[in-house]
Amino acid sequence: MTTRHVEHEITVAVPARTVYSLIAEVGNWPRIFPPTLHVDQLERGPDHERIRIWATANGEAKTWTSLRTLTPAELRITFRQEVSTPPVAAMGGTWIIEPLTSTTARVRLLHDYRAIDDDPASLAWIDKAVDSNSRSELAALRDNVELAHSAADLTFSFEDSVRISGSAKDAYDFVNEAGRWAERLPHVASVHFAEDTPGLQTLAMETRAKDGSTHTTKSYRVTFPHHRIAYKQVTLPPLMSLHTGCWTFTETGGAVTATSGHTVVLNPGNITRVLGPAAGIAEARTYVRSALSTNSRATLGYAKDYAENRG
Repeated sequence: MTTRHVEHEITVAVPARTVYSLIAEVGNWPRIFPPTLHVDQLERGPDHERIRIWATANGEAKTWTSLRTLTPAELRITFRQEVSTPPVAAMGGTWIIEPLTSTTARVRLLHDYRAIDDDPASLAWIDKAVDSNSRSELAALRDNVELAHSAADLTFSFEDSVRISGSAKDAYDFVNEAGRWAERLPHVASVHFAEDTPGLQTLAMETRAKDGSTHTTKSYRVTFPHHRIAYKQVTLPPLMSLHTGCWTFTETGGAVTATSGHTVVLNPGNITRVLGPAAGIAEARTYVRSALSTNSRATLGYAKDYAENRG
């Protein structure tokens, strides 16, 4: 069997231990790595963990489970896919963070992998995916950790919730069936929806804003019936450089709390173009939060009506 070994690296203007911490905490990954859609921590020990990752590779959404060993004293993290997704037969590697100065670090990303049946076309596909993802991951890691150091006010999170006198399944079903949103939600002008792999959805929408204008977004969604739908937008409005979110449905006291949560990173280069020369970060935060909350609350309201009228 042919095992390929490749290495990519980048220099980051952030202390090495800060970089290590960001990579070690998998909840950060959808924010710092463009291909990563969602990560779930399945098991956790003192120096190891088992995680499930949903990510894009060459424009296709994939999922796999990895085992990681964390060595903070050496600023090193090794990983090995537990069950790889075809055409990958096996995949593993190592993150190595090396201090250069007190404020800079070299990040090395090593991979080793094999293709199913040693197929040359499959190996070429993996070569391309690993190279593309590694380059984008390292560039995004550099940009995002440096941005986090210099402009924490660009990133913010918030939630909207509604109480529903119905079942979590019915409320979940309304949000899960996004292919029907154009007929169910007034602010959705059109929808292109696909779920080729159960639990992994692609959702492209044309959405109407309060001023009557429309914008198109594309998201990948990961579903966990009947309590959670996590998503990451990959086509974004100009004021955002990142938008991740999660719909949750929690049954408490005979009712359901349905929540729409968002994490946003603003794109400061577009603020004055979109909102005018007098606008700054504060105005952009207010505008984005209002726009997202308006749509979330509308969707939650219709989900509430749907669930409460199912009985």
